[in-house]
Amino acid sequence: MLKLYNTLNNKKEEFHPINKSKIGIYVCGITAYDSCHLGHARAAVVFDVIVRYLRYNEYDVTYVRNYTDIDDKIINRSNKEGVSCKEISERYIKEYEEDMGAVGVLSPDIKPKATEHIKEMITAIEHLIEKGLAYEVNGSVYFSVRKFPGYGKLSGKNIEDLESGARVEVDETKNDPLDFALWKASKPNEPKWVSPWGEGRPGWHIECSVMSSKYLGQPFDIHGGGRDLVFPHHENEIAQAEGICGCKFVNYWIHNGFININAEKMSKSLGNIKTIREILSLYDHETIRYFLLSNHYRSSIDYTEENLSNAERAVISFYASLEHIVEAAKQCDDSKKVRINEYEQDLVKAIEDYNKEFKKSMDDDFNTVSVIGSTFDLLREVNGYVIDKKKQSSQDAKAKIAGLFIKRIRADVSKVIGIFGSDYDEYQMRQRAITSKRLNLDVANIESLVLERSKARKDKDFSKADSIRNKLDEMQVEVKDRPDGTSNWFVKI
Repeated sequence: MLKLYNTLNNKKEEFHPINKSKIGIYVCGITAYDSCHLGHARAAVVFDVIVRYLRYNEYDVTYVRNYTDIDDKIINRSNKEGVSCKEISERYIKEYEEDMGAVGVLSPDIKPKATEHIKEMITAIEHLIEKGLAYEVNGSVYFSVRKFPGYGKLSGKNIEDLESGARVEVDETKNDPLDFALWKASKPNEPKWVSPWGEGRPGWHIECSVMSSKYLGQPFDIHGGGRDLVFPHHENEIAQAEGICGCKFVNYWIHNGFININAEKMSKSLGNIKTIREILSLYDHETIRYFLLSNHYRSSIDYTEENLSNAERAVISFYASLEHIVEAAKQCDDSKKVRINEYEQDLVKAIEDYNKEFKKSMDDDFNTVSVIGSTFDLLREVNGYVIDKKKQSSQDAKAKIAGLFIKRIRADVSKVIGIFGSDYDEYQMRQRAITSKRLNLDVANIESLVLERSKARKDKDFSKADSIRNKLDEMQVEVKDRPDGTSNWFVKI
């Protein structure tokens, strides 16, 4: 039974979807005004894994992730560059989708934009006014926080805390400093839409309440986003949505932790960001996913070059061990009956049990840390068996077990976590290219030296072969000779 941590109740709860076979999940996307950083990637990767796992369990998932394409930050960028807000938002939406695709994030089913739902937002605001939960002042409309009894139930904040000044926007036009904007009266040089209260634009919070309910109904199963959205954004979403329909908005709220640099949250406002593109130019996408998923999604992650390098070493280590298993598996013939000894029977059982461990870990609030740990444990055992020439094992048995291991890993961790599923040679090519670029190495020259050394070995000119190996070693390049006479190489990190 899947258990997930529900921010609404601050505890792990058994997951019971509204419809036994279908699940609706909405995740707050980006405000499209600038390049995205590693913190955005963490949210995207976390919910990518959650959706993958729900589908792995054969749920019919409708995954919605929105784009905020009208906002103060977009307007400021637009005025600064002298181009339209639409041009700014479309530029960064396109860049975001390219970046997320590059780190292996699958595209959501629905990707609504705020500006495409203005009509629905106006209707929602009208309902709130009719119910006495909102009021108009000088062309702007505000939500009356004190008139919604459940305000604060997600964040744990109460009216007294908010009155003391916690994250309250000062605005003398409002009836109460706690109230928040549903509709903002137009200002010069801003996009605007016609409404019953005059020209203007929607507030941020109403966007997600309207778009999520439109595509998933109300209530729906899961709403997610970064921990920084709990208050005020998600708290205000609840107030709006439940204020309109008088029923529960969402059953389960999931929030991922921050990425920190020097103990501070990575954010554009602090100026301490690392963009996805910057990091992708230095590290393979599997390294980035490993880095993001080797910590529990609710915990904070400390970004350092050392931590990212450690993630890279872990992925390289996995594929280095996998090479022997892949070679052994090439001889696997599923139609052939293979006799296996007692130790091999235990190993086959361990591979079969891995699936149970995988599900147990993922059912425990999507514990990818445990999944990665058990994957490496099994890898070490299978790799040790394959390369141990002392064990009295036939090549057919090794091929069979190697093949079972690869199928199991690709069916579970690769499919859901999105790592360790690359073809071995493909991964090696990517990794060599990225590390060579990072260290400013000449790949063509390295390849030429490796081929020259292979020829020298073939010609039994071992003195020349050793000389080239020493030269490559000085370049921080390690050469690994294969039994078939070919050589592989990788950059030492």
